[in-house]
Amino acid sequence: MDLHQKITKLKKQKNAVILAHYYQVPEIQEVADYVGDSLGLSQKAAETDAEIIVFAGVHFMAETAKILNPNKKVLLPDLMAGCSLADSCPPDAFKKLVDAHPDHTVITYVNCSAEVKALSDIICTSSNAEKIVNSVPKDVPIIFAPDKNLGKYIQKKTGREMLLWDGACIVHEAFSIDKLLKLYKEHPGSKIIAHPESESHILETATYVGSTAGMIDYVKKHPSEKFIVATEAGILHKMQQEVPQAVLIPAPAEEDNTCACSECAFMKMNTLQKLYDCLLNETPQIEVSEEIRKKAILPIQRMLELSK
Repeated sequence: MDLHQKITKLKKQKNAVILAHYYQVPEIQEVADYVGDSLGLSQKAAETDAEIIVFAGVHFMAETAKILNPNKKVLLPDLMAGCSLADSCPPDAFKKLVDAHPDHTVITYVNCSAEVKALSDIICTSSNAEKIVNSVPKDVPIIFAPDKNLGKYIQKKTGREMLLWDGACIVHEAFSIDKLLKLYKEHPGSKIIAHPESESHILETATYVGSTAGMIDYVKKHPSEKFIVATEAGILHKMQQEVPQAVLIPAPAEEDNTCACSECAFMKMNTLQKLYDCLLNETPQIEVSEEIRKKAILPIQRMLELSK
């Protein structure tokens, strides 16, 4: 049997489910039970009846699954698969900001640690951030963390002034505006679609701005067109599967690299071999202390309720 077949067999034997983010390598997406964005993955993690959850993504995603499923084994193929955005918001520093503004509602993007979630009132994803912000009464001030680019975009969409944490995703900040505009000229009639973690000058060029799931849905509505896609290049696999006739071009990164696109080194740390090994050996497991979990689950549940 090849690795794909071995994983499929093990999954059935162990009553395991494999959840994968759109940014994972294609061979992992192919063996997953569900491929989605952060909101979809959170929803799937909340409703699964599997005994083992293998999270093919990064650390904060697996932590979220563990917070929602304290009595299940949650595995991450590579424990070193972190997140530059989550790392940009250390819990101790964030706590000082929260303590200094006790009258503020704290909304944190799901791309953060369990400790930061435990300091929050509501969690959001790029799919529902606008809805979450609008759920807060207009006379209540808001702290929004950790992504300043998503925060600025949501401020513009909602008209709300928010106190923004100064964090960012290195992948989405790597896009080159000069190279993007040059690429656009080379492909007349194309549409730029972008993730809101990108910088403002990138978003201003886009016909559509939205979450990874939102970008796929947008392309599905315009199946015969040409798109320059400004997010992590892993999304192109699922997007092309969903809309085979669309022409998809990855937006260029500032630094030259082998694919002339922007890739998340953390997301790509997971491999099919590591996925098989972690399911076989049921390690490495994700653990969250019960004290943190009890605090962190409340803002996650608020998000899931508001997202129904």
